[in-house]
Amino acid sequence: MTTVDERRTAPAAPAAATRRSPAGAVLALLWAGAAAVLALWWSDTGSVVGAAGWLTGAGRMAGLLCGYSCAVLVGLMARVPLLEVRVGSDRVARWHAMAGRYTVCLLVAHVALILTGYAAQDHASLVHETLDVVFNYPDMLKATAGTVILFAVGITSARAVRRRTSYEFWYYVHLLTYAAVFLAFGHQLSLGNDLNGKPVATAFWYALYLGVAALVLWFRVLAPVRLNLRHRLRVDSVQQEAPGVFSVVVRGRRIGELGAQAGQFFRWRFFGGAGMGWTSTPYSLSAPPRGDLLRITVKALGDHSAAVPLLRPGTRVWAEGPYGGLTADRATSHRSLLIAAGVGVTPLRALFETLPGEVTLLYRARTAEDLALGAELEAIARWRGGRVLYALNGPRGERPDVSAQALRASFPGLAGHDVYICGPHGFAQELYGALRAAGVPDRRIHHESFEL
Repeated sequence: MTTVDERRTAPAAPAAATRRSPAGAVLALLWAGAAAVLALWWSDTGSVVGAAGWLTGAGRMAGLLCGYSCAVLVGLMARVPLLEVRVGSDRVARWHAMAGRYTVCLLVAHVALILTGYAAQDHASLVHETLDVVFNYPDMLKATAGTVILFAVGITSARAVRRRTSYEFWYYVHLLTYAAVFLAFGHQLSLGNDLNGKPVATAFWYALYLGVAALVLWFRVLAPVRLNLRHRLRVDSVQQEAPGVFSVVVRGRRIGELGAQAGQFFRWRFFGGAGMGWTSTPYSLSAPPRGDLLRITVKALGDHSAAVPLLRPGTRVWAEGPYGGLTADRATSHRSLLIAAGVGVTPLRALFETLPGEVTLLYRARTAEDLALGAELEAIARWRGGRVLYALNGPRGERPDVSAQALRASFPGLAGHDVYICGPHGFAQELYGALRAAGVPDRRIHHESFEL
């Protein structure tokens, strides 16, 4: 699994253009849903009179949009293949993060506006009105609990907090989103003036939420159960590739039926004494599937990845996927440049072996000791006639120049290349800006940062 057969023929150049991403159509559909929700409010709202009326009207609008945004938020968590593969997991993750911010802001607006409007209408203090609503209105205790949970999820998802917490903690808090949406659903129907007593609007709301629930049940529960019962994955071997970097070879039945492609990733759990079965962590395939084997290469960056060296052959594996759109399907040219940083080399190593046409790989690392899978990359370059270049820090820690000018000088005809990027989020953002400045069209820059 860790060697390259140099007798194979290098991949041929692509015969046709890549499939068009459905990202634009999906976004249009989501915004159309938001417009439909606003139309629901508009059709049910007569004249608005006085400050109390304006406040409660704005609060109702924010509440409807928040309810819709909750459904979108959960739908984007459902790991639907159309989104995870065709749109790309990293883009869907960014959409999910944006939807989360919209949801929290709309929730704050809904609570503040409704309570202030009710207080003005009843000529009561805000504190008195809040206590009255929470304890005396139907389904409001559950809705309050859901609101608190959503705020907690929002706070722990903030970048400043996320950097200071473990992936495992973030993962479990994030799962509480399901509980929050479930707790808040009842009061949307019992207290929502735009839904209560209106059969068509209520049916639409049920269809929205039940449809999202069906996606979650199928793609996050039933499909993974089917995959793992069918393929019976187990650890075959563990090998060190570089300081703190280890490859895990996983063996299973009928691996070819998974349909996994070079550049994609799975979410992994390892059951055993290493404590790696409690969270689902994404790791990319670092080699194309071969026979009944899959391979991932992992750098110790958190509790889950640090336990990888402790895995033993025979350990049961639970996988979900394949996910990700960083594949050969995105190629539009016969020339490709792969740019990897750190452990981001893993999906690009697999692509370097399988991507059609003329391929160059640029590997960014601090030192030569940090280069993982270097021998394999050199072997792939020999049999396919590709190139491997290294961008290492200088003897005094100077960072290599990856500016637009340096990239144009190093790679003639760069604007005509497909460029695949994988590495830390900051690195990918910097490189994306340099590539655009170097004249590479946006449609030819393909990247996944896997930052959660």
